[in-house]
Amino acid sequence: MTPMKWFYSFLKEYRPRIILGFLLVTVMAALAIISPRISGLIVDHVIQGGNYNALAELLTILLGATVCRSILRFCVPYNFETCSQGILYKMRDAVYQKLLAEDFDFFNRNRTGDLMSRQTGDMDAIRNFTASTIYTIYESVLYFVFALIMIFTVNGRLAVSMLCILPFTALTTFLQMRAVKPAFHRIRRQFSALNTFVQENISGNRVVKAFAKEDFEMEKFEKENDAYRDAELACAGIWTKYIPVFELFSNILTVVLMLYGGILALQGTITVGNMVTVNGYLWMLNMPLRMAGWYINDIQRFITSVEKIYSTFSVEPRIQNHRKCKEKESYRGEVEFCNVSYQTDGEEILKDISFHVKPGQTVGILGPTGAGKSTLMNLLCRFYDVSGGAIFIDGEDVRRLDLQNLRDHIGMAMQDVFLFSDTIEGNIAYGRPDCPFETVQKAAVMADADNFIREIPDGYDTIVGERGVGLSGGQKQRISLARALVKDPAILILDDTTSAVDMETETYIQQQLKALGENHTVFIIAYRISSIKDADQILVLENGTISERGTHDELLKNGGYYAQVFEHQYGKEAMTDGQK
Repeated sequence: MTPMKWFYSFLKEYRPRIILGFLLVTVMAALAIISPRISGLIVDHVIQGGNYNALAELLTILLGATVCRSILRFCVPYNFETCSQGILYKMRDAVYQKLLAEDFDFFNRNRTGDLMSRQTGDMDAIRNFTASTIYTIYESVLYFVFALIMIFTVNGRLAVSMLCILPFTALTTFLQMRAVKPAFHRIRRQFSALNTFVQENISGNRVVKAFAKEDFEMEKFEKENDAYRDAELACAGIWTKYIPVFELFSNILTVVLMLYGGILALQGTITVGNMVTVNGYLWMLNMPLRMAGWYINDIQRFITSVEKIYSTFSVEPRIQNHRKCKEKESYRGEVEFCNVSYQTDGEEILKDISFHVKPGQTVGILGPTGAGKSTLMNLLCRFYDVSGGAIFIDGEDVRRLDLQNLRDHIGMAMQDVFLFSDTIEGNIAYGRPDCPFETVQKAAVMADADNFIREIPDGYDTIVGERGVGLSGGQKQRISLARALVKDPAILILDDTTSAVDMETETYIQQQLKALGENHTVFIIAYRISSIKDADQILVLENGTISERGTHDELLKNGGYYAQVFEHQYGKEAMTDGQK
């Protein structure tokens, strides 16, 4: 499907109203013909002919046409604006729904600011075209055609002389459209870059201030701003140089009318009233020519915006449901990795990973930064697909399970905590928005978040700032943990969830996790030995492979990476006892 066919698919529902709108524009343009014609008749029959009895009838017709055009001037824009808003509403819905369906890889490859500009600036360009430009162009074409027809009724040779300008107009239009299209693509790219820069700096404002880099960021912003300004000016330089050409064509029509029309009038071929009529139609010929440059500008902006939005919509997610995917009513939480490998951009992240987890077991995962710990869990949730091997949950390959059904039964507290601009209760209940408050509070108690939430003046009704502004790192982690717990998932993944809390809080949370019972399989990614030492099995990842596995005591005896981390965190004396 081409971008324009995709756009037309949103017009189907509004096609009757759009056709009605064009019919009303046709009537409005036809009514515009009346005024010059009446003016010519008044000159010939009333002023020169002395037939004053016809004046009242002619003025009544003129007044009626004017009133009707005024009414249509209200109805037409309102009709097209209503259609435009409806089309944009459905288009925004479709694009946003597609964004929600995209996988992690898509968002890794696309910048947030770029995606935002397509949902705002590009959508607005489409709205402007569908609400105004599209019928204005149609109206201008009708003016030109109707005016020529009426001039033909006055004098054919005069009309033909005016048509001589059309080939030059068509050539200029083609040249402008060809020249301005790449310029608009450059504008949209640079606008996206500017939007991305601003979005990142607003999100990272605290980092900027912490390092006192305001001047540095201002210099970077000015470079992006200059580039955007230069792109706009370059585009303006292209299309504005065509404006005088169209203005010249318009003036040539005026000269042709004055010279050739004047000659015909002096020869008696046409009357003075005919000259008045043709002069009245002259603006209907001139207006499309004068506005042609602006119309081409809007058309190219519209086409560019449709292409950019469609480039997002047309990307198919790599992670999709299998055509024969299964939905399970319940999960036991048995997990098995069989010779799993994962590559991205030619780099091997995980190599030949195999392990088995029984339902209700707790698995600790330890390893240096970049070892692939988070990637391992992302594969389990099927945020990415394995490059080799397979992952099974309850004996089913995750690639054969319905994505939403799979993720509904997995609770995940991610390493990078994200909280929405919502109440604390709303953030915790995000996975189960219809759950009662008691369930929310129970999850908060288990995450040791209930006490500090109650100390806040508005408690659970407190509005959390963007990304959790106003809360400490430990508080955000505990809310994130409560959000995962409130789902009561069969599989619970905690990715460095307690790194920002004190030891006392961590101990309390571990006790609560143990109380979950055998219905929950828990994966804990951590850098602290204290977070995983009581796990049923511990996996040590190094360079994308499992270098060690076993219980806490077994790994201490091995004297490998795990034992080194333990000694570093607890000291040599603790190593002697094998525990703190």
